[in-house]
Amino acid sequence: MSDDVHPDPQARVHETPVEPSRSLADPAELLAGYLDYYRATVLAKLDGLSEAELRGSRLPSGWSPLELLKHLAYVERRWLRWGFLGEEMDDRAAWGDADPESGRWRVGEDESPARVRALFAQECAHSRRIIAAAGLQDRAATTGRFPPPAEPPTLSWILFHVLQEYARHAGHLDVVRELTDGRVGK
Repeated sequence: MSDDVHPDPQARVHETPVEPSRSLADPAELLAGYLDYYRATVLAKLDGLSEAELRGSRLPSGWSPLELLKHLAYVERRWLRWGFLGEEMDDRAAWGDADPESGRWRVGEDESPARVRALFAQECAHSRRIIAAAGLQDRAATTGRFPPPAEPPTLSWILFHVLQEYARHAGHLDVVRELTDGRVGK
């Protein structure tokens, strides 16, 4: 770490995430458990990064770790609130992680790391409540993200999709973290 970069005093330190128990057999518990595991993994990968490191990019594509966290908050919102429940949302509410002109992820200068973490925590809490109140076989509402004539997906399909997105992005953060300070693994 360079001399001019100081850790974010608001960066929380998370315990090493632990995978769900190998004895879990219930698919709903397994999907929910792995979602929480990857949520915790993403947060743990951000721990100890300064605000400059959270806002900066180490990759040619240009996204930052903080932008990725905000993106995942909106993934939760788009797939579970707008998608599964069918909540009415304007484009800003559904796609607030993306710049309207370029489509690239963005975090405004006025959005602190603590604020983005709070948004992420809030959306994850919404998702947990939605998942707890529904069955895996339940289909998404035909309003919101999945209007007719398309067949709406089941909750199990949505959760599997969200889970694979988390796994992919956690891998992206593995690379970013290794390039930033050499930290590898969980």
